[in-house]
Amino acid sequence: MSHLQTKLISHSQKVCSLYKRALRNTESWTTTRHIYRFRAVMLRQRFEENRNELDMRKAKELLELGEEELFQYGHYQPMKFPTSPGGVAYEREVVTPDWVLDHWHPAEKAQYPDYFARREERKKEYIENWDKKYGKPKPDDHH
Repeated sequence: MSHLQTKLISHSQKVCSLYKRALRNTESWTTTRHIYRFRAVMLRQRFEENRNELDMRKAKELLELGEEELFQYGHYQPMKFPTSPGGVAYEREVVTPDWVLDHWHPAEKAQYPDYFARREERKKEYIENWDKKYGKPKPDDHH
Protein backbone atom coordinates (compact mmCIF):
# COMPACT_ATOMS: atom_id res chain seq x y z
CA MET A 1 0.00 0.00 0.00
CA SER A 2 1.16 3.52 -0.64
CA HIS A 3 1.89 5.95 2.13
CA LEU A 4 -0.77 8.40 1.03
CA GLN A 5 -4.13 6.70 0.70
CA THR A 6 -6.20 8.41 -1.96
CA LYS A 7 -9.05 5.90 -2.36
CA LEU A 8 -10.84 3.22 -0.42
CA ILE A 9 -9.09 -0.12 -0.25
CA SER A 10 -11.25 -3.23 -0.20
CA HIS A 11 -10.80 -6.03 2.31
CA SER A 12 -9.47 -8.39 -0.36
CA GLN A 13 -6.85 -5.81 -1.41
CA LYS A 14 -5.77 -5.45 2.21
CA VAL A 15 -5.46 -9.22 2.54
CA CYS A 16 -3.42 -9.45 -0.68
CA SER A 17 -1.15 -6.69 0.57
CA LEU A 18 -0.69 -8.44 3.90
CA TYR A 19 0.11 -11.70 2.11
CA LYS A 20 2.71 -10.05 -0.10
CA ARG A 21 4.35 -8.23 2.81
CA ALA A 22 4.38 -11.48 4.82
CA LEU A 23 6.06 -13.27 1.90
CA ARG A 24 8.68 -10.52 1.66
CA ASN A 25 9.25 -10.77 5.40
CA THR A 26 9.68 -14.55 5.11
CA GLU A 27 12.14 -13.97 2.28
CA SER A 28 14.13 -11.61 4.50
CA TRP A 29 14.35 -14.17 7.30
CA THR A 30 15.47 -17.14 5.18
CA THR A 31 18.76 -17.45 3.34
CA THR A 32 18.17 -20.60 1.30
CA ARG A 33 15.56 -20.93 -1.39
CA HIS A 34 14.16 -24.35 -0.44
CA ILE A 35 13.50 -23.27 3.15
CA TYR A 36 11.86 -20.08 1.89
CA ARG A 37 9.60 -22.07 -0.46
CA PHE A 38 8.56 -24.38 2.38
CA ARG A 39 7.69 -21.42 4.62
CA ALA A 40 5.90 -19.69 1.74
CA VAL A 41 3.72 -22.76 1.18
CA MET A 42 2.93 -22.91 4.91
CA LEU A 43 2.03 -19.21 4.88
CA ARG A 44 -0.23 -19.72 1.87
CA GLN A 45 -1.96 -22.57 3.69
CA ARG A 46 -2.68 -20.26 6.63
CA PHE A 47 -4.29 -17.75 4.30
CA GLU A 48 -6.25 -20.44 2.44
CA GLU A 49 -7.77 -21.78 5.69
CA ASN A 50 -9.69 -18.52 6.13
CA ARG A 51 -10.28 -17.72 2.49
CA ASN A 52 -14.04 -18.33 2.52
CA GLU A 53 -14.79 -16.50 5.76
CA LEU A 54 -18.17 -14.79 5.24
CA ASP A 55 -18.46 -13.02 8.58
CA MET A 56 -16.79 -9.66 7.92
CA ARG A 57 -16.25 -8.98 11.62
CA LYS A 58 -14.28 -12.20 11.94
CA ALA A 59 -12.45 -11.49 8.65
CA LYS A 60 -11.49 -8.01 9.84
CA GLU A 61 -10.30 -9.43 13.15
CA LEU A 62 -8.17 -12.00 11.31
CA LEU A 63 -6.69 -9.23 9.17
CA GLU A 64 -5.82 -7.17 12.24
CA LEU A 65 -4.25 -10.22 13.91
CA GLY A 66 -2.22 -10.84 10.75
CA GLU A 67 -1.02 -7.23 10.67
CA GLU A 68 -0.05 -7.48 14.35
CA GLU A 69 1.81 -10.76 13.78
CA LEU A 70 3.65 -9.27 10.82
CA PHE A 71 4.64 -6.31 12.97
CA GLN A 72 5.81 -8.58 15.82
CA TYR A 73 7.89 -10.85 13.59
CA GLY A 74 9.12 -8.24 11.14
CA HIS A 75 12.73 -8.51 10.08
CA TYR A 76 15.10 -6.02 11.71
CA GLN A 77 16.70 -5.24 8.35
CA PRO A 78 14.22 -6.21 5.61
CA MET A 79 15.48 -7.04 2.15
CA LYS A 80 14.86 -4.24 -0.33
CA PHE A 81 15.34 -4.26 -4.06
CA PRO A 82 18.23 -1.97 -5.03
CA THR A 83 16.13 0.46 -7.07
CA SER A 84 13.14 0.47 -4.69
CA PRO A 85 12.63 3.25 -2.12
CA GLY A 86 15.09 2.51 0.67
CA GLY A 87 17.31 0.45 -1.62
CA VAL A 88 20.99 1.21 -2.14
CA ALA A 89 20.52 2.39 -5.73
CA TYR A 90 17.23 4.29 -5.30
CA GLU A 91 17.09 7.32 -7.60
CA ARG A 92 20.68 6.82 -8.75
CA GLU A 93 19.79 6.39 -12.39
CA VAL A 94 20.36 9.70 -14.07
CA VAL A 95 17.88 10.21 -16.88
CA THR A 96 19.49 12.25 -19.62
CA PRO A 97 17.29 15.15 -20.68
CA ASP A 98 16.16 15.33 -24.28
CA TRP A 99 17.90 18.63 -25.03
CA VAL A 100 21.30 16.92 -24.79
CA LEU A 101 20.63 15.32 -28.17
CA ASP A 102 20.49 18.80 -29.71
CA HIS A 103 24.18 19.24 -28.90
CA TRP A 104 25.39 16.09 -30.62
CA HIS A 105 27.97 16.56 -33.33
CA PRO A 106 26.57 16.14 -36.88
CA ALA A 107 28.83 13.11 -37.38
CA GLU A 108 27.18 11.47 -34.37
CA LYS A 109 23.72 12.33 -35.65
CA ALA A 110 24.62 10.84 -39.05
CA GLN A 111 24.89 7.42 -37.40
CA TYR A 112 21.13 7.48 -36.65
CA PRO A 113 19.52 9.33 -39.57
CA ASP A 114 16.02 7.88 -39.23
CA TYR A 115 15.83 8.67 -35.53
CA PHE A 116 16.96 12.27 -35.88
CA ALA A 117 14.75 12.88 -38.92
CA ARG A 118 11.70 11.71 -36.95
CA ARG A 119 12.88 13.69 -33.92
CA GLU A 120 13.03 16.91 -35.95
CA GLU A 121 9.50 16.27 -37.25
CA ARG A 122 8.22 15.72 -33.71
CA LYS A 123 9.96 18.87 -32.48
CA LYS A 124 8.23 20.89 -35.20
CA GLU A 125 4.87 19.33 -34.30
CA TYR A 126 5.46 20.12 -30.63
CA ILE A 127 6.30 23.76 -31.40
CA GLU A 128 3.20 24.08 -33.63
CA ASN A 129 0.98 22.61 -30.92
CA TRP A 130 2.53 24.93 -28.34
CA ASP A 131 1.94 27.97 -30.56
CA LYS A 132 -1.64 26.87 -31.22
CA LYS A 133 -2.35 26.39 -27.52
CA TYR A 134 -0.44 29.33 -25.99
CA GLY A 135 0.33 31.61 -28.95
CA LYS A 136 3.64 33.00 -30.11
CA PRO A 137 5.58 35.15 -27.67
CA LYS A 138 5.41 38.89 -28.26
CA PRO A 139 8.72 40.60 -29.02
CA ASP A 140 8.40 42.90 -25.97
CA ASP A 141 7.77 39.93 -23.61
CA HIS A 142 11.09 39.18 -22.05
CA HIS A 143 12.46 38.83 -18.55
